[in-house]
Amino acid sequence: MSTPPPPPQPPAGGFGAPQDPPPANAGGTPTPGGFGAPPPVPPVPPGPPQPPAEPPTVPAAPPAGPPGQPAYGYPQQGYAYPPQQQAPTYVPQPAAPAGATGGGNDKRTQLLIVGAALLAIVLIIAGGFWYVSGDDGGGTRPSANGGGTGGDKPVGGTPGSEKVPSNPKSKTLFNQPNPTPEDVVGVAGSWLTDTTYIKSDVAKVVGYNVVDGGKKWELPFPGELCGATKHITDNKTAVLFRPAQATPENKYPPCTEVGVIDLNTGKLVWSGNAKGATTGDKPAAYYEVTLSGQTVAAGGTSGGAAWNLADGKPLWTPKVDGEGCYDMGYAGGEALGVIRKCGRGSAQTLYAQSLDPATGAPTASYKLSPGIEWASLISTKPLIVAADVGKTAKNATGVSDLFVVDAKGELKTRISLASGNFAGKCGATEVEKCSGFVVGNGKVYLPSYEHQGQAAVGRTNEILSFDLETGKQTTDRADAGERYTMWPLRMDGSNIIAYKEPPYDKGGQVVSIDGTTMKETVLMENPAEKTSRAAETAFSPEYSEYRYHNGKLFISRTTARKPYSSTGDPEYLFVSFTAS
Repeated sequence: MSTPPPPPQPPAGGFGAPQDPPPANAGGTPTPGGFGAPPPVPPVPPGPPQPPAEPPTVPAAPPAGPPGQPAYGYPQQGYAYPPQQQAPTYVPQPAAPAGATGGGNDKRTQLLIVGAALLAIVLIIAGGFWYVSGDDGGGTRPSANGGGTGGDKPVGGTPGSEKVPSNPKSKTLFNQPNPTPEDVVGVAGSWLTDTTYIKSDVAKVVGYNVVDGGKKWELPFPGELCGATKHITDNKTAVLFRPAQATPENKYPPCTEVGVIDLNTGKLVWSGNAKGATTGDKPAAYYEVTLSGQTVAAGGTSGGAAWNLADGKPLWTPKVDGEGCYDMGYAGGEALGVIRKCGRGSAQTLYAQSLDPATGAPTASYKLSPGIEWASLISTKPLIVAADVGKTAKNATGVSDLFVVDAKGELKTRISLASGNFAGKCGATEVEKCSGFVVGNGKVYLPSYEHQGQAAVGRTNEILSFDLETGKQTTDRADAGERYTMWPLRMDGSNIIAYKEPPYDKGGQVVSIDGTTMKETVLMENPAEKTSRAAETAFSPEYSEYRYHNGKLFISRTTARKPYSSTGDPEYLFVSFTAS
């Protein structure tokens, strides 16, 4: 069975454009401010058409590596390890935009704003002075208490590995030019250790020195990389790849191969495949791979399987039964979870299950409400299910409700997000690809949807939280600041690491948010210089991978292709910054 071709990609966005026009809600009207936001001001005239939004490809948070070598994959949250019990009917998700529009969400190029800004600059210069904002954009600067400017002090008053650099002002470290294949190619997957940044490329994975960006190692593959886990165990991670390059006769070889990479050495520890429940003697094709402890699990529409991380020994495959049940996909991390669908026709039911990673046997099972067609897992410990109940999710988030399930498989609480005021997202058919949800401190943190602030132009938002015991929204609130929007990346101890997308005249920021006080401490502030800003804002959290550790930030794309135009700004596979 071959995987369907990815859809055509829109032109790359970005170029550091102003983040201005208010996003429209499902009804086409500007989304109102909320969460104690300042009263809205009259909306800005709409800008030029935006590229169509596509499902997110970036999720959760990076697991810690071995002592002395913390490693970060996708931003850390709760991890769901998908159990494999039958041929998962996972429908492939359309590839994310190759350029992933600049600045994020709906704040893209707007000619009216740019023109007005240029005119204002001309008038100001003519008057003989420059206007400088008093706070560099609204982020709380490091203070002596809880981080400070003294350097290398723990952030906040809680345990975490990230320290406040002596000077958070950053500079560009190394930008890797984008590969230019004729067709869209998957390059999902990036990991960051103390010494190495590892990034998927066209039919290869490359390790870069985090000091100067020099290439440390390169691992070639026989075909395109078509999936990667965000999790790391013993400095090893797992990827999916095609067994051969595309040819005119076979343009899309099935994604059948699973491989484990040693992130220290760049060696392929092992690779292999497995027969699916419905594939006969042919290997099953996979769409997602995950990792939990010493178990690697992969699933797709034609089957699933699990292997031992160290040596590739087969562990289990999903069971076939008479109820038409199959595993839709798996999620990993601290535990292993699965979304399993049973029944036929209109009488289908979803189950969220926790699995024994060694055997694939369910240890807890929760039956979701009838009528829910797809679901994702934003955490595996605790088990938290994200779903669109009755297709009531607003603003293209794909999530109307979160279901928190206890260790016995019973519903602990249900959190409604159907108001459309929250911006965490999940892919419609992917089990582990959610973004914007971070789980820690007995809460789930997520961004509010963008809304008008006090500034005449630009959008803003907040990071808020819900209590996992009661399901009620807490009083937690961290403000992005005027003309900035903020997106949680992962937990750092009890602190939240977040990225702040900048307005058109600033660089982005990385902040640590104290989990008790919600006080923000700036860990990194990127250059506002035009070239640097254009490179940075060609990426956005919904569609890109962000890795921050030890004063270094890497932002990368998940798909690549030949540029649609040769006249735009340079396009990069990844950009990186280092604190001074």
